[in-house]
Amino acid sequence: MSTLSLSPARLFPAARERFADARSDAWVRPALIAVTVLAAFLYFWHLSINGYANTYYSAAALAASESWKAWFFGSFDAGSFITVDKPPLSTMLMGLSVRLFGLSSLSILAPQALAGVATVIVLFQAVRRSFGPVAGLIAAVVMALTPVAVLMFRFNNPDALLTFLLVFAAWAVVRGLEDGRFRWAILASALVGLAFLTKYLQAYLVLPAFALVWLVAAHGSLRRRIAGLAIAGMTTLIASGWWVVIVDSIPAALRPYIGGSTNNSALDLLLGYDGLSRIFGFLSGRFGIDGGGGGGVDGGGGAGFGGTPGLFRLFNSEFVGQISWLIPFAVVALLAGLIIHMRASRTDRARAGYLLWGGWLLVTAGVFSYMSGIIHPYYTVALAPAIAALVGAGTVDLWRLRSRSIFGGIGLAVAVLVTTFWGARLLATTPTFAAGLGTVALFAAFVAAAILLVPARIGLGRAPLAAAVIALAAILAGPVAYSLDTVASVNNGAIPSAGPAVAGTFGGADGFGRSGDGAVVRGGGPGQASVTSTSLVDYLVANKGSATWIVAVSGSQEAGSIELASGDAVMAMGGFSGSDPAPTLAQLQEYVRTGQLRYILIGGGGGPGGGFGGGGSSSIASWVAANGTAVNIAGGFGTLYDLAAAK
Repeated sequence: MSTLSLSPARLFPAARERFADARSDAWVRPALIAVTVLAAFLYFWHLSINGYANTYYSAAALAASESWKAWFFGSFDAGSFITVDKPPLSTMLMGLSVRLFGLSSLSILAPQALAGVATVIVLFQAVRRSFGPVAGLIAAVVMALTPVAVLMFRFNNPDALLTFLLVFAAWAVVRGLEDGRFRWAILASALVGLAFLTKYLQAYLVLPAFALVWLVAAHGSLRRRIAGLAIAGMTTLIASGWWVVIVDSIPAALRPYIGGSTNNSALDLLLGYDGLSRIFGFLSGRFGIDGGGGGGVDGGGGAGFGGTPGLFRLFNSEFVGQISWLIPFAVVALLAGLIIHMRASRTDRARAGYLLWGGWLLVTAGVFSYMSGIIHPYYTVALAPAIAALVGAGTVDLWRLRSRSIFGGIGLAVAVLVTTFWGARLLATTPTFAAGLGTVALFAAFVAAAILLVPARIGLGRAPLAAAVIALAAILAGPVAYSLDTVASVNNGAIPSAGPAVAGTFGGADGFGRSGDGAVVRGGGPGQASVTSTSLVDYLVANKGSATWIVAVSGSQEAGSIELASGDAVMAMGGFSGSDPAPTLAQLQEYVRTGQLRYILIGGGGGPGGGFGGGGSSSIASWVAANGTAVNIAGGFGTLYDLAAAK
């Protein structure tokens, strides 16, 4: 009888506790909604200004919307001649969007913007579970306003989806620490596997931090924690490798050539050009724009795109405006947090949070700093969640420490002053941009730091809280300015960049220009979106007949523009840079003989190196010139050859 008289609150104590928390934190939901609206504004506002952004991936998205075969393989064209040089998950997502809503700038870019908003929300939830709602909100604001995040969540490179999946995986790890259940480790591993299918080995940079924090801080015995890691490891391998195994098991004649590989193998791509080559710099002579030191702009491994490898690479002119703004604060926060919680219990959530986000930051930043292969500054969007989480966590922990020790105020003051000084110095590299903002931020930071240094026992009313808000505004002044500039500017091409042009960066002279309406056009560099002759496209579409590809072009630059303008498949000979060994002369002759290909464009810009792509490229060019009939229609974009007679 007594059990029947129990109230719902007594039957469900966990629900009662959550209800009480919700009442005490009633301000959290409106605040999170406000941050979400901010992120949505930054990532969606005037999004179509970027057009098709990176035409390489936009063309692949169009192909994925027209052919399920192209969708599965990540083909550059609907005829599935060759794939893009990345795994297919990002183009799969964009392809579904284009299939549902039609080809447009918004259907291409909206999935990345949605991933950005979701990243901000999930990061808040992950940080909140370890450090509380205030830390979660600060982390969400910092994430939303990081310039490289604003850039990439408005762009169609795979990095946007990669970042979201890794943050989601981190949330699963944090959730799993609370009860040690394997299902959370399995979920995190599956998400890392999906991230692997977005950008291969870069997804694994978070694994050391994930494994460490699970082994140290998860509930359960050591044997159980090791078992959880073993299960998670197997799940990661299966979730990562199934697509690679399937693709390499299919006969080459029944699938597209794997773009970026040396032997038409997905395994070769992930270990070579997209893997160890990025870290150690070999294969540097084979690729142009996005590979090593071969062509023109990339004279020595990663140096042409990211500066000389070394400890301070993330602070050089290539990376500095993208990600470095709050690194000083994050480092101070990490050190302070580990000291504050050094005597905490093994399963302490806060210390586990510092191990997680600090490990993420240190490993990823270390690899980015020292890798001698290809690296682009926009890769650093993968650092933004860790930096944001540490800023949120450190702010809250140092604030709490201030109430009982002067060292809390000292830590906050040092972090604010060093970070604001660095931001002001960075703003000074572009004297005509946001003039005076750095000086104002420094003045505000000094005032805030002076108040924060006053011991809490003296009692200054609400002045310290106001000082903390001012300090946060001071350290975010530069990122806000860069982010707003990024939103207002056109970003396209292969190497986008956030904020104004900085002297000495790649693209500072050639990669930046002005559009007709005065907007900044960023990206530039080889592989950028090119302008295609309308008469050429109209002619090719009108004379396509039953051909699979309306034209074959060397490299992806011109091929992508023609494909997007016509809506038809274009053969990108030689893949992205025009240097892949496909097609061979014999294969090309077979395509012509069977009527799958009639027109070939030579000298239309080609790959980044300007050469003619495909295996045995010189023999292909000679055969085309000897057997084709020149058509006077290319309009200065090279020479178009009609090979109907060769058939």
